[in-house]
Amino acid sequence: MTARPHSSLRRGWTTGACATAATRAALADLWGHGVLDPVSITLPGGEMPSFPLVRSARGPGWALAAIEKDAGDDPDVTHGAIIEVEVRNGAPGAGVRFHAGDGVGTVTRPGLPIPPGEAAINPVPRKMMAAEVAALALHTGRSGDIDITISVPGGAALAEKTWNPRLGIVGGISILGTTGIVRPFSCAAWIASIHRGVDVARADRLAHVAGCTGNMSERAVQALYGLPDHAMLDMGDFAGGLIKYLARHPVPRLTIGGGPGKLAKLAQGAMDLHSARSQVDFDALADLARNPLVQDANTVLEAIEIDKDLPERIAEAARQSVHQRLLGEPVAVDVVLVDRQGHILARSGP
Repeated sequence: MTARPHSSLRRGWTTGACATAATRAALADLWGHGVLDPVSITLPGGEMPSFPLVRSARGPGWALAAIEKDAGDDPDVTHGAIIEVEVRNGAPGAGVRFHAGDGVGTVTRPGLPIPPGEAAINPVPRKMMAAEVAALALHTGRSGDIDITISVPGGAALAEKTWNPRLGIVGGISILGTTGIVRPFSCAAWIASIHRGVDVARADRLAHVAGCTGNMSERAVQALYGLPDHAMLDMGDFAGGLIKYLARHPVPRLTIGGGPGKLAKLAQGAMDLHSARSQVDFDALADLARNPLVQDANTVLEAIEIDKDLPERIAEAARQSVHQRLLGEPVAVDVVLVDRQGHILARSGP
């Protein structure tokens, strides 16, 4: 299975694309067309990739096909996972029904695109699989009443490395994708996860959420306020992705947590805090500190050694920067500045 390069990096395929291809292969086998290997599908954008099977089987009234997910050069935790689909003839008039097999999660909280109690198979993959069923049913004169069960061996362990536990998805991973394509190191995928986290928090009527730049600040903020896991939004470097979404979908209170370097950039108006995309302006930091010696510092930590009042000023400036980006929405903002050992250096706000 090959993916065309995206810039210098190789693209891959989503779990939804793999599940769709496995569905087509299994259904063709069930309905007497033999095993399709490799199997081709049409993605929402019109591209037609081919997928080799790693396993297939067939019995009375059912067939199974499995595909190994290739995420390309993206650091995806599901890279190499086996996406296994079993199709069975369903009850007359039932249409296409989706089920979570071993390693695929079940939704337990509102706020996600799939309601509680349903298999964590997102709408676009469902639509893609249903389209394959409809096309083959039309070709063969079948009714299209099919039960689709998706399994991912080891998926429960993989899910612990994802947002699923916080989003209330239990038992395994989600079957995801809107284009079928994994673009390496996709910022869009991370930001989309932040947005879904906000949706879940709002649906659960949480009054307080937090976005942190890393694990250390996240642990400190969660312990400080006793917040539940699903209130902790994995903001990372994407402050803008969180804040802009909250401006349209507000919650009563937002805490931003992070280290001195990241929050100094936020204080200066940066919304993407990655080192490759924003830098600390030490001239501006010296103005904020009202101390010209800070201008010659090499790092924000060194600047704090020069001026012990700087953490409080960074926290307050970061809070004001966030507040301005919320465009007047009634969100109370506070900022918690945390060092590398998890100690709170400064707090600003309610």
